[in-house]
Amino acid sequence: MFTGVKVFSATKAKEREELGENVTRWIKSNSDLEIVDRVVCQSSDNEFHCYTLVLFYKHAKPAAPAVAP
Repeated sequence: MFTGVKVFSATKAKEREELGENVTRWIKSNSDLEIVDRVVCQSSDNEFHCYTLVLFYKHAKPAAPAVAP
């Protein structure tokens, strides 16, 4: 079960080179989310190659409150 989707897509060579770093940066800045699935696609024609990464996520369960002694 997921509650959200994040799509990363890159067509130009420079964008494709930076795709992994962009995904990693997004995951680190959204550490409250749990990635539950992913889909990776590549499409091409004579001139362009497009990579798409789709992340399915849900909000991680909040930590249990600390019990006072």
